[in-house]
Amino acid sequence: MTSATPLMPKATAVWLVENTALSFDQIADFCRLHPLEVQAIADGEAAQSIKGLDPILTGQLSREAIQRAEADPAVRLGLAAQKVRAPVAKRKGPRYTPVSRRQDRPNAVLWLLRNHPELKDAAVMRLVGTTKPTIESIRSRTHWNANNLQPMDPVTLGLCSQIDLDFEVDKANKNAPPQDAQPEGATLLPASETTARAALADTSASDEPPAADAERDANREADAVFAKLKSMTRAESPDDED
Repeated sequence: MTSATPLMPKATAVWLVENTALSFDQIADFCRLHPLEVQAIADGEAAQSIKGLDPILTGQLSREAIQRAEADPAVRLGLAAQKVRAPVAKRKGPRYTPVSRRQDRPNAVLWLLRNHPELKDAAVMRLVGTTKPTIESIRSRTHWNANNLQPMDPVTLGLCSQIDLDFEVDKANKNAPPQDAQPEGATLLPASETTARAALADTSASDEPPAADAERDANREADAVFAKLKSMTRAESPDDED
């Protein structure tokens, strides 16, 4: 018996029954079917609505191999070597975590939330293999074991590789919205602006007299007034005596 099953076994068996002289045992062995099922296909009792699939066109068999098997009923057919390998579909959903490591997942989630807040929940789920409710409970400190959780690097715990972590972080940083411009005063002003402000301050300072000078001028004016009054009093005093 062959170890691999051909593509669409029943449709392949229908084609081999209709287009070759292979025995029922040879077809059943190649298609991984029971010989009685192949005989029912030949008698028209089964697979009546199935259209035959040519294994030569699909690259599963060669015409020479069929001819050798037709000449010798003892020959068993096998799948031809595939020239192109179809990519294996990735399984959707959280990453599988071994049972021995599952108790470390909350600690890894806490480490990711603290050290990489830019990561979305979907990225954390891919890295650690946890669920969204668990992430929310750890973030809000409502996890049943929140008091005993310790942030631990998931790479050190063996839950993900450093390459996977770096990939998710880079992806999150690229998709992050641009940061707002820094507020005024956070950076140095241009030299032209600072020079203009200094010159304006010096001009305003030179235009306004100091407080001491203003007081001195006021005192001088008062002394001049008193001196004039004294002189007028002395000039009037001889006339009064006469």
